[in-house]
Amino acid sequence: MTVRLRVVTYNIHKCRGLDRRVDPDRIAAVLSEFDADVIALQEILDAQNGKPEWDQARRIHASFPGYQLCFGENRLLHGGAYGNMTLSRFPVQRCRNYDVSWRHRERRGCLRSDLLLPDGSILHLFNVHLGTSFIERRHQARQLLSDKVLNRRECCGPRIVVGDFNEWTRGLASRLMGEVFEALNPRDFARYSRSYPGFFPLLHLDHFYYDRHLSLKSFRIQRGHNALVASDHLPMVAEFEIKQSS
Repeated sequence: MTVRLRVVTYNIHKCRGLDRRVDPDRIAAVLSEFDADVIALQEILDAQNGKPEWDQARRIHASFPGYQLCFGENRLLHGGAYGNMTLSRFPVQRCRNYDVSWRHRERRGCLRSDLLLPDGSILHLFNVHLGTSFIERRHQARQLLSDKVLNRRECCGPRIVVGDFNEWTRGLASRLMGEVFEALNPRDFARYSRSYPGFFPLLHLDHFYYDRHLSLKSFRIQRGHNALVASDHLPMVAEFEIKQSS
């Protein structure tokens, strides 16, 4: 049986656009253009007792009925949780957030979601946001690829790792991930291959990595009007095919 799935990764910058307007509904409108099976968001708030624009996780989730939600809290902000969120059209069997913080730097996390695919197999989706410091990312890359996160014994199904790696050159994180996973190269698919900053992107910070027995079928960076201003990153979408032995 062959399973196809469409995955989006998007750093939504707390729903603050380049016009300085905080608007979760605008982010949801951008995401609705993809008809994605899995949506991985970074820099999202889940603060339900403050200003309405801080109630981001619940408002965005409400725009996707039938999707299940996983939230990985990395720290507190505005009286609520702040971190990564994954929405899935497939049933979620398990969620777990791994702390990949380094020393005194801002707390960072890797959110794992185990998703039940139509053929009965489990896909492990890892939603990552690494730090801005070069030394910090070296530490985090080694943490990710340890048997405590990506190489855990129970992660025996196909794995996809997405998110904001904050690495625009081929640093240690890129090299180590590329030794274990296939790395999606946007230049193979898109004339405009960079995703940050949104309106005039200069850097390639957002990445897809996937197990080698997965087949990448398509990729694009969304450059519509809303996407260009809704966040300081552009959303990226990839479609994969997973072939299971009969």
